[in-house]
Amino acid sequence: MPSPTCPLDVGKTVDLYFMEHRAKLLDIAAFLDRLDRSSGGPADDVRIRALKQVIPLLIDGQGNRTQRILERLSDHTSEPIPAAHTKAAIGVDPHGDY
Repeated sequence: MPSPTCPLDVGKTVDLYFMEHRAKLLDIAAFLDRLDRSSGGPADDVRIRALKQVIPLLIDGQGNRTQRILERLSDHTSEPIPAAHTKAAIGVDPHGDY
């Protein structure tokens, strides 16, 4: 097991960061609830599938969660596309296996 790199003990880490991350989890739950109540549009959106696929990584007991989730959500293609179809990135690999 690698040595810890956080200078705080578990208690201090929880004291400092728990409420912030509790709120983030509630935001994700609210987003998923909104999706459940939504109608019309693409119900099988790649972003929704990707999000639902990486959520279990949060509690799988393995380390490097941030890196593993980011790698799973990132587009790893190296060839540029001929033309952008949107003005912004969508946050996941549009061709990923989600």
